[in-house]
Amino acid sequence: MSRSASWTVASIRAALLAKKISARELADEYYARIDRRNSELNAYLTLSRDRAYAQADRVDAAVSCGDNLPPLAGVPIAIKDVISTRGIRTTCASKILETYVPPYDATAVGRLDAAGAVFLGKTNCDEFAMGGSNENSAYGPVRNPAAPDRVPGGSSGGSAAAVTADLAVVALGTDTGGSIRQPGSFCGVPGLMPTYGRVSRYGLVAFASSLDKIGPFANNVPDAAAVLSVIAGHDPCDSTSAALPVANYPAEIEQSVTGLRIGVPEEYFADGLDPEVKQRVEAGIALLEKLGCRRVPLKMPHTGYAIAAYYIIATAEASSNLARYDGVRYGLRVPGSTLTEMYRQTRDRGFGPEVKRRIMLGTYALSAGYYDAYYLRAQKVRALIARDFSDAFQKVDAIVTPTAPTPAFRLGEKSADPLQMYLADIYTVTGSLAGVPGISVPCGKTSAGLPVGMQIFGPHFGESRVLQVARAVEHGLH
Repeated sequence: MSRSASWTVASIRAALLAKKISARELADEYYARIDRRNSELNAYLTLSRDRAYAQADRVDAAVSCGDNLPPLAGVPIAIKDVISTRGIRTTCASKILETYVPPYDATAVGRLDAAGAVFLGKTNCDEFAMGGSNENSAYGPVRNPAAPDRVPGGSSGGSAAAVTADLAVVALGTDTGGSIRQPGSFCGVPGLMPTYGRVSRYGLVAFASSLDKIGPFANNVPDAAAVLSVIAGHDPCDSTSAALPVANYPAEIEQSVTGLRIGVPEEYFADGLDPEVKQRVEAGIALLEKLGCRRVPLKMPHTGYAIAAYYIIATAEASSNLARYDGVRYGLRVPGSTLTEMYRQTRDRGFGPEVKRRIMLGTYALSAGYYDAYYLRAQKVRALIARDFSDAFQKVDAIVTPTAPTPAFRLGEKSADPLQMYLADIYTVTGSLAGVPGISVPCGKTSAGLPVGMQIFGPHFGESRVLQVARAVEHGLH
């Protein structure tokens, strides 16, 4: 099936109601595709056929009885392997959790299950979601379906690749500093990061608790909106989830963008931006102007400090969160002659190089004598970046930038230089630190055929606006 003819949430619903296909037949179709292509792409780590067919059979029973179908009935979905799934292995792409099977579903997963989705399996990612290329997985890198010699982006590269290669209709990823938006850009599919607190983090294996967010990948913006409508909302199991009503995102995104003020910050178009990426994003902005939006130049002066602040805060929180993997309660245990030796050997063998690097960076930043100089100062910078965004949203309705400074880079190109890898997040970590929603939407390809993503930020809980602008770009470019 060509990408233009891919199944969508709406087309699946119509086909089920017309009895042109059953949910079980659709699951069969997707598993056949996975069987053909996953060995090449390495997008899935674990398949969940038993649960998927049980879910599909429930949908087919509802169709045969004439019951009202839930919003995602029969929709084949992939779930990033850092999100807990009852009875399905959840490894975080790490050796330390290689055999871990959660006894419960994450809240977002439970809501998808109640909405009739069919869980195909768990997708590959950077270990514990730490990385921007999906080369840090303990189970091997994912290849970009749009260019197999290149990375799919990270950390949610498996989810992005699964949707791009039509190995799932939609997928869940997580975004801490760009881990949904950057893979969306590199693979050429929409990837949405909701506002912090919009989607429950209960059941998400923590990397950086003040930054982690769950969001969808899809082949089109309406499907991303449909998934968000299901997973968003308050959850008493997550004290950071917001008790705010959930909008009807699929309905609101079709509204006209005429009259919207689109902010374009000069700091995101400075040195280091690939000329072809700049050209495609500028063309996307010109399209929005043609549709009736007004371009507003912006200055966001603290943008240049975002990478340093992010990599202190995120690593500090990772150091704290990953202390629980000690070989005592669950996961890998490597025996030692003393308790200390067991801890050391378990963590040494269980964690990969990038996770160890971030734990050490974060432990240093939190250590006595350095806390004020690093972590406290980074939090102050974070507040200034958040203020840049709140000031900007006094003047504009949405902010448009490139998602990443370059198209997808080659496998192995940056893996020997962690600093270059971290700098690839320069346009995404700002919104993460501010806690605002953002989406990457495809806005064309380079002369070499590599996808380019345009990033759209909105104010806190402004997912409808972000999706509305993204839908206008998507519609205008097709």
